[in-house]
Amino acid sequence: MSAAGAPTSVSAGSAGFPAKARATALGALVIAGVLLGLLSVVHLTQGTSATSPGDLLAALFSSDDGESASQLRALALDSRLPRLVGGLVVGAALGIAGCALQAMTRNPLASPDTLAVNAGAHLALTAAAAFGISLPLLSSAALAFLGGGVAAGVVLLLAGFSEHAPIRLVLAGTVVAMGLASVTAALLMLYAQSTQGLFLWGAGTLNLAGLSGLLPLLPVVIAATIGLVLLARSTDVLSLGADTAQSMGVNVAFLRAGLLICAVALSAAAVTMVGPLGFVGLCAPAIVRLLSSRITRLGRFTWALSASALLGALIVIGADVAVRALVFAVAGPNLAVAIPTGVVTSLVGAVFLVVLALRMRSAGGNQEISAMPLPHGITLSRRVTLTIAAAVLLMLLAGVGMLLGDWWLRLGDLQLWLSGEAARAIEITLDFRSPRVAAAVLAGAVLAIAGALVQTVTRNPLADPGILGVAASGGAGAVIALILFNTSAWTMSAGAAVGAVLAGLVVFLLAGSRGSSPEKVVLVGIGVMTAAQAITQLLISSTNPYNQAMAISFLGGSTFGTTWSDLTPILLMLLLSIPVLIFLRRELDLISIDDMTPRILGVRLSGVRATALIIGVLLSAVAVVGVGVISFVGLAAPHMARMLVGREHRWFLPVAALLGAVLVSVSDTFGRTVIAPDQLPAGLVVAVLGPPYLLWLLKRSTRS
Repeated sequence: MSAAGAPTSVSAGSAGFPAKARATALGALVIAGVLLGLLSVVHLTQGTSATSPGDLLAALFSSDDGESASQLRALALDSRLPRLVGGLVVGAALGIAGCALQAMTRNPLASPDTLAVNAGAHLALTAAAAFGISLPLLSSAALAFLGGGVAAGVVLLLAGFSEHAPIRLVLAGTVVAMGLASVTAALLMLYAQSTQGLFLWGAGTLNLAGLSGLLPLLPVVIAATIGLVLLARSTDVLSLGADTAQSMGVNVAFLRAGLLICAVALSAAAVTMVGPLGFVGLCAPAIVRLLSSRITRLGRFTWALSASALLGALIVIGADVAVRALVFAVAGPNLAVAIPTGVVTSLVGAVFLVVLALRMRSAGGNQEISAMPLPHGITLSRRVTLTIAAAVLLMLLAGVGMLLGDWWLRLGDLQLWLSGEAARAIEITLDFRSPRVAAAVLAGAVLAIAGALVQTVTRNPLADPGILGVAASGGAGAVIALILFNTSAWTMSAGAAVGAVLAGLVVFLLAGSRGSSPEKVVLVGIGVMTAAQAITQLLISSTNPYNQAMAISFLGGSTFGTTWSDLTPILLMLLLSIPVLIFLRRELDLISIDDMTPRILGVRLSGVRATALIIGVLLSAVAVVGVGVISFVGLAAPHMARMLVGREHRWFLPVAALLGAVLVSVSDTFGRTVIAPDQLPAGLVVAVLGPPYLLWLLKRSTRS
């Protein structure tokens, strides 16, 4: 009898365990739902008019046609309810999309942001507005789906699905997203009239004009969610690994395609409704993943979807309630309503990304630079010839930059100016152009050297100072100085320098401690960059149109108005860095290989890394001070130099500096000439030209 009773007892316990786990998970979801309901009630009370949620709901269901009831009904239907429903739907959609993407890639850092889905959808809708294409809501969502799908497909094609290298996926997605965002910024500047008002929408705002912008997209959200639920069983099997799932009869390729399509559809619908809300799709499923260690049911895909939807909605509504309450207390109700909610979610996401980065274990063996193939036959004569050729090319392009612009000059005019015999009009023109040409050359050189050092420290050819947040933080510092103090060049320069240096210090302190790794440095830098961009968007959206135009121009990276005195910090920092880099050239060669080799040879790895990173940050800071924010130079120029002359830093750094100067010089001349007398900032030109090269680079490095 006892033998028969024992199995019965075990069976009862086994049957009780799933029920207890289900009850625990259900209780957690109920608690989250109650909290979301309470926040929603608070959300309905916020606005420019003091109206209670009860009055709003009573007016909705009342048959009274009086003026007061009609006004309350209009307030509810046109303002309060659309904002609340929009936040709930978008938050849930992004949370579900992030959960699906993380399950598809088996990567805890995957999200609509890190896979560039939001950036692709944003670019597609901005391009339609720029070119005057007016689309109905569902067609806009379809266009956003196409843009987001293409962007995500490119990232996954280049970075792959390896869950053992999560940083690679994030880095590839961030680089692609930066390129797409730069193209978007260029369209906003080139087509300012037709894209007026899109800057605020691009930051992610819940200011919706009625429910008409939401209701047609609800079937899309519901259909995509149902599609994910239908794929839940196979997705649970995929969590065991692609090979295991394949052996158990799961069509992994079909499953991943289905998860991706549903996730992109959800993200595209969210972007179409309110613009890109940053990092909701990262935070919500990542929190669910952390909770699943205690609430085991949340490890199941269906339960994870439900929890991610609730947490996504909680994050969006909570962020909107918090920012409106804070701004209301400081600046009044009108500004509180205008602040983009996406700024707050991006700040939260940035902090969350840094926390995840610091908790991650290093993958080890990150030797992407040393593993990349180099051309054969790199001899001394080849290196000398290529260095001289790059220097000659730079001199020719600098001369062309002096001649071209809104007024094309001749070579003889330049000769007369150099001899002091030019006509007054020519003298004024060249006196104005010459510091701009010099600024482009110097900024390109220091950005390339900074990028080369960052790539050496992180041993990743896809890293640059922009990835570490230095440029974005410098831009944020300049915008803070512009808005809070005055519009003088010295004030903005000081703000840019402080912001860039602080970013470098934060990255160094957070990721440069014991147990640091190149992966952590990059992830922390991406978090800092995201936070700086969010702060910049917040400040720009709340300032007057004049300061807004100046800030956008500075963030575009322009040499306009540069004087010779503005170049002093760049030249001084460059001259101070050269002796240090010459002294450390052999150590830099060693740390670019792996961690073990320099330690065996007695190199102080942490000291060399810290020195190189500090120099890279300071060079980036002075470049931001001189010409504003210019991306991709620190990524492209070092890679081209490495392909030409190899990895030895005594050749690699000078050639990278020359090529960086060439790239910015060409971009500046093109921007001053192509739409003269109007001008395009050099930074935007580089940013538009950069993505095609980056796509090739990503593909090449992945194949290697």
